[in-house]
Amino acid sequence: MRLKEFFAKKCRQSKGVKALFVLCFAALVVGSVGVIAYSAQDTTDLCYGDVDQNGTVSTDDALTVLKHVVKLTTIQEGLSYQLADMDGDGELTATDALEILKTVVKLVPERVYEGSATEAPPATTENPAETAVPDETASPVETAIPDETVSPTETNVPDETEAPTETASPAETNAPEETQAPSDDSVVYMTSDITPEGLMAVYNALNWSPTGKVAVKISTGEPPASNYLRPELIKDLVQSVKGTIVECNTAYGGSRAETAMHMQVAKDHGFTEIADVDILDADGSMQLKVDGGSYLQTNYVGSHFDDYDSYVVLSHFKGHAMAGFGGAIKNISIGLGSKEGKCLIHTGGRSHTSPWGGNQTAFTESMAEAGKSVSDYLGNGERIIYINVLNNISIDCDCDGNPAKPDIHDIGILASTDPVAIDQASIDLCFATEGSDSLKRRVQNQNGLHTLEHAEEISLGSRTYDLVKIDE
Repeated sequence: MRLKEFFAKKCRQSKGVKALFVLCFAALVVGSVGVIAYSAQDTTDLCYGDVDQNGTVSTDDALTVLKHVVKLTTIQEGLSYQLADMDGDGELTATDALEILKTVVKLVPERVYEGSATEAPPATTENPAETAVPDETASPVETAIPDETVSPTETNVPDETEAPTETASPAETNAPEETQAPSDDSVVYMTSDITPEGLMAVYNALNWSPTGKVAVKISTGEPPASNYLRPELIKDLVQSVKGTIVECNTAYGGSRAETAMHMQVAKDHGFTEIADVDILDADGSMQLKVDGGSYLQTNYVGSHFDDYDSYVVLSHFKGHAMAGFGGAIKNISIGLGSKEGKCLIHTGGRSHTSPWGGNQTAFTESMAEAGKSVSDYLGNGERIIYINVLNNISIDCDCDGNPAKPDIHDIGILASTDPVAIDQASIDLCFATEGSDSLKRRVQNQNGLHTLEHAEEISLGSRTYDLVKIDE
């Protein structure tokens, strides 16, 4: 029996001991030919088969796929899944593992991944199969391209000596200086005290009072081990504004894709113990008008969005595999979007039902435009404020249940009425901190600062700011 057929048959049949047999056999095949891991030759490009994105296509990558096939582990939908899908059929099978092994032993050449985390992978040269962009009327492909995706630690990225392509910002790689003299710039308040007391202090510095019913937008965090903001940190603030914790379902599967499961995660993570929790899109979408957008004319948020008069946007600042980074703007765009809204943002307004077919520029600009519609709807920003917590700063999002270990030490908490200013200040502080190389590369690779550029262009906020340190 040919090796390829053997793999396919065993992975269809394997359970328990048979699963282990398949994995052992794969290791023995490679060991018998004396092959060591084939390096990506110091290229900064991703290659198909490099499932763990460590710059090397190796037997470990093949074994990871086999473990997924026999359900010993799971490769989440996203960039890792696309790199593992060697034949481009949208499913991970023993065939994909075999193609990775062929790449390791150089029976087939390495193929550079020329797409992005928002594009489908092309087929292999042995089994060509074009992947078409789904029609608007097609059924949703929610698991294909997530709005929030899982990615292991990224090491195969451009050298740090390369300058970012983004246009000028206040201090993209240097620590922002506290401005003493008054100016017309947006004010960002900061404390280095990452405690419930520090959070309350920086909130009070805004001198802002909510009106009516208050929503506190957070990320509930993907299990089992994401870096979401812990209830014990945010409890005092949430209860002081008599807030309801709000979230929206994900568009990529996982534990928070449907309301019942999402509510269970909120309970498991302790949020239901400190406040009521509302999944905003449990009953579908409502539309917000987008003024002056390049890609969006309408933004679709959860239908419960209008049940609240004021919003406190409480964001854990971190990296993100698709957006480059996640902060205030991502929290009010992707974070408040219903599944329909998430698809529109990812595709630059092309599809209500599928996230396929967008490009990175359309994605980043659509996030800014969706965020602008939220701010406009809430009294042109009068009824919404933003707080970014800079702790446990990994290159991976809180949607990643097993994120990369944080490289940057805890920095502090920022608060502002300007989402652009607070995200820019967060970037500046993180980039100036030791251990930020991986985050810089991730933001640069995904052109993440373009979200801030476009947000400023459409008057969502300003990238220049005064940093006021309330501890001094």
